[in-house]
Amino acid sequence: VAIIWRIGARLSLLGLISALTVCSQTNQGKDNTPAETEHNKLTPEEVAAGWLLLFDGVSTDGWRGYLSESFPQEGWAIADGNLVVFASDGSEEGLGGDIVTETEFSDFELLFDFKLSPVGNSGVFYRVKEVEETTMWEVAPEFQVLDDTTYIDMGTMDMNKHLTGDNYDLHSSMVTASSPVGEWNTGRIVVLGNQVEHWLNGQLTVQYEYYTDEWNELVQTSKFDPALYARFPTGSIGIQDHGHDVRYRNIKIKPYL
Repeated sequence: VAIIWRIGARLSLLGLISALTVCSQTNQGKDNTPAETEHNKLTPEEVAAGWLLLFDGVSTDGWRGYLSESFPQEGWAIADGNLVVFASDGSEEGLGGDIVTETEFSDFELLFDFKLSPVGNSGVFYRVKEVEETTMWEVAPEFQVLDDTTYIDMGTMDMNKHLTGDNYDLHSSMVTASSPVGEWNTGRIVVLGNQVEHWLNGQLTVQYEYYTDEWNELVQTSKFDPALYARFPTGSIGIQDHGHDVRYRNIKIKPYL
């Protein structure tokens, strides 16, 4: 993968990370993996490389509700080793509400598998800083997770910058890479300084830089309040409850200090 960066050594590192890992991620989210594959585990090689497991398949340790000290009592569950957000009324607030990691991260590589139900809608957020009287989507960038086909077929809204792998409402995917509803996908987010990449099933979907003139203009013309959105260099990882059945597994992160 050839990537042209605008600034220094940190960006070269981001390109190197992408080049070294993209091949291994291409098929990770598929159901045709060997039967002996263990989910929600770190390999010895991953442990040695500094990866951390954010979901162990049996508990919600390390997670809590957005603007809450505890994990939601409803709307979320663990089923068959998956972290499941249940369907409710389809609202942005959902039934149980959004969740965030107790630990904050600045620069990192994040991997996660997700499987959508029909009309599924969710998202994975990063550098989340909680602000009173806000929802998570108002304050942090989002890797969109969506049943693209159904929402496109509905024809009731503009889906540009709102499809799986997009940086929600700011940057649209460069490729179409999502698996059909009911199959697993692998998302990947790489953040180094102000440089960000979104990957879906081994393909680069979005690449952008925080706080450039272009980025500022996009925020100004989006649904976001520039005074609130993406104002912090560190924050939690978040998963959205949008009131639809979506499943997550193999959520792991490699922090870069």
